[in-house]
Amino acid sequence: MHLVDAAEDVPVRSTAELVEYFSTAGKPASAWRVGTEHELIGVIRDTGEAPPYEGPHGIGALFAKFAANSGTPVIERGHMIALSRADAQLTIEPGGQFELAGRPVADDRDFAADLKAYIAELGVASKELGIAWLSAGLRPFGGRANVPWMPKQRYEVMRAYMPTVGTRGLDMMLRTATVQANLDFADEADAAAKLRCLYSNTSLLTALWAASPIVEDKVSGYQSYRAWIWRDTDNARAGLLPFMFEREDVFTAYTEWALDVPMYFVYRNGYVPVPAGLTFRTFFRDGWNGERATRSDWAMHLSTLFPEGRLKKFIEVRGCDCGSIEMIAALSPMMRGLLYDTAARTAAIALLAKLTYAERQQLAADVPMQGFAAQAGGHSVGDLAAELVRIATDGLGRVAPEALPLLAPVQEIAATRRTQADRMIELWQQHEGDRPALIAALAQPGLA
Repeated sequence: MHLVDAAEDVPVRSTAELVEYFSTAGKPASAWRVGTEHELIGVIRDTGEAPPYEGPHGIGALFAKFAANSGTPVIERGHMIALSRADAQLTIEPGGQFELAGRPVADDRDFAADLKAYIAELGVASKELGIAWLSAGLRPFGGRANVPWMPKQRYEVMRAYMPTVGTRGLDMMLRTATVQANLDFADEADAAAKLRCLYSNTSLLTALWAASPIVEDKVSGYQSYRAWIWRDTDNARAGLLPFMFEREDVFTAYTEWALDVPMYFVYRNGYVPVPAGLTFRTFFRDGWNGERATRSDWAMHLSTLFPEGRLKKFIEVRGCDCGSIEMIAALSPMMRGLLYDTAARTAAIALLAKLTYAERQQLAADVPMQGFAAQAGGHSVGDLAAELVRIATDGLGRVAPEALPLLAPVQEIAATRRTQADRMIELWQQHEGDRPALIAALAQPGLA
């Protein structure tokens, strides 16, 4: 089922109301929190195959085990597709990736504790089901055809749509996994500064968190194959947005952009596909099939946009591969240090300020394969990423010094220039051809 806020299920009367969706979400700095979401890729422990939804090794059975402990199930057409637990939620991605959207926290150590408890619960349930969970941003075993689709209606619409707008959208849906951080803002000026910082450095974050070098049982030559997939998934709604480097009125600019992105569907007691190319601007102006655009339609449309930094009632950092538990826990303090400290934010923006937009696009194209070896502004991405980590460390030391130990794994990557992808390649070469050994080597600790 889809949950609609009754207060938002009212017709949109003006574009100003769409802009207000963002402007009314501002919070004072004392109320700023950070939320982390991450997706884990599961495999049948004995074979490496992707778990189906149904059956004794299925994602449905996993949901049932979690629901038996606590939570409110979200049921769609007889299938549990999510489980709410207060401010946290468990959900599934199209290929069975299991996602935890953690509760937003003021202290990143609280998320680290929540994550530890979640991993322990997931480990017990998964052991009984014969499922292991990998430290990877892309499913390394098999191809897209080997991954069962999850029974979620929203994904049925996207499955039909994706091949019409890019060559890799179905790979994105079925095979990839990310870790994301969600951050608050005070007002439009604050949101503009935070988004500019994020967009300026998203390629460096991709390089630091790279963890998807294995593709269809082979070393691919990429550091982040997940990021390469996004380069041709749906470019009308993904990637960099030029106005983030040019405009201060980002609420208006983002609204104008989102209005002209084609819609996937509307929700009217179920997901209803709309005609190809129908933009929210046209839906708002003319209606469709007797329906008028509502505020809840706008919120849903915003959730179907996938730029490197997504604006909703908070800012989403979207450019990182999921990887180790330690790197999952490191993203929140990294972004807190960069975005919640004014001096760090200013320094991070300055790091690549001289790049043209075309050069930023080229950097985004180079990093998925070249990683730290890519070049930008006469410097290696490895050197730039190390400086970014230093800036974030300084910022975190000012706004939340108690969280500094959580940055240790990303500090190590920046210092050694040895990424999670590099470690995965070494493990793969060590155990190549022995799938059980590979599963054990690539699995999250406690989830093998």
